[in-house]
Amino acid sequence: MPKPSTVTPEVEPHAALLDFKGVQLTYPGGTVALSGVDLTVRRGEFVSVVGPSGCGKSTLLRIASGLETATEGEMKVATDHVGYVFQDATLLPWRDVQGNVELLAELREHGKADRKAAAKEAIDLVNLTGFEKHLPRQLSGGMRMRVSLARSLTMDPELFLFDEPFGALDEITREYLNDELLRLFVEKNFAGLFITHSVSEAVYLSTKVVVMSGRPGRIVGEFDVPWPMPRDPEIRYTAEYAALVGEVSHALREGIDA
Repeated sequence: MPKPSTVTPEVEPHAALLDFKGVQLTYPGGTVALSGVDLTVRRGEFVSVVGPSGCGKSTLLRIASGLETATEGEMKVATDHVGYVFQDATLLPWRDVQGNVELLAELREHGKADRKAAAKEAIDLVNLTGFEKHLPRQLSGGMRMRVSLARSLTMDPELFLFDEPFGALDEITREYLNDELLRLFVEKNFAGLFITHSVSEAVYLSTKVVVMSGRPGRIVGEFDVPWPMPRDPEIRYTAEYAALVGEVSHALREGIDA
């Protein structure tokens, strides 16, 4: 059975940090979740994946993170520095913001001074300075997701995996966090793979949007997003943006029956 491989990080500015070649995942009962997936994510690229429910979008992330293993094909991650942000913020309710942000560094046995410094930098980056002593129950949903982002940022990820992190938030909070995420993307220059059900969100965040078919999940469309980073929020209200959202939506509808 093929296994994901991790190699020494590459230094080229546009190096491939995540590479799927002919990836298929078949579960023991015979259900094929993914079939023949070819997908590359390079440093400085933000790739969003849209597709119908159950098409294997989140399965891609689990394979990339090593939580699942492809049954056919090959998957390579060219860095040890991988961040993962889940659909839920997954914070420890008894730990304050500072303690939650330090958690990953603590589990990796980083020194106390180092993890506090990394946590402070990450908390500053996500604009939560002043909330270090707040417990998760004292925060809004958007703030909890920013804590989750900060926790992963302490690992200085070169590859960031996002599993619908903003799906449960209201539209205003979601748009705000989209802008914050793009700011971090520009500042940190990581590679991003982002799963979402929102075509508009995918287009706004991404350098490329990938469309998957219904199960078994296959890639049935790829769309380059032409607007430069950092991205002007007003682009959401232009005819060009609406046209690209429409093209992706059309491919998504066709892919459901593909």
